[in-house]
Amino acid sequence: MNLVPCRECRHSVSRNARSCPECGAPFPARQIWNGWGFEWKSRTTYFGYPLIHVAFGRDARGKLRVAKGIIAVGQFAIGMITVAQFGIGFIFGLGQFILAFTAIAQFAGALYFALGQFAIAYAAVGQIAVGYFARCQIGFAKYLWSMTRQDPEAVHFFRNLLSHVNLF
Repeated sequence: MNLVPCRECRHSVSRNARSCPECGAPFPARQIWNGWGFEWKSRTTYFGYPLIHVAFGRDARGKLRVAKGIIAVGQFAIGMITVAQFGIGFIFGLGQFILAFTAIAQFAGALYFALGQFAIAYAAVGQIAVGYFARCQIGFAKYLWSMTRQDPEAVHFFRNLLSHVNLF
């Protein structure tokens, strides 16, 4: 087995080591390691945040890259508009686990509207939904439209909401 010195502490490590057993440096056999993943920020900024920030992976210190911008895209992201696996969108969020004003996600938590497998919001649509108005297979709401219950207020609300959505 070939041993080489760790770039940080000079302790002998394998060329294939993922971290140094002495100091914990990631990929210690590499002379330079800038992390893994991808990060890009637009030059245009508003209030100190980039217009667009895209970030995935970990930086050179092993810290998660978090996208923070007006439009944030990443595994973890925070922005006005967010597309992420785990994200917070102040206006809109799209992803797997999202908290936002309006959200579309597998697990969607929103103040106004949530669409997802699990949705929680004022108006929630999902397989399982919780809200003031809910359209779901199983749910809890003051006005519920589900497989077993069709509250007239809920039916009117969601039909009216759908009539205002112009897809084409």
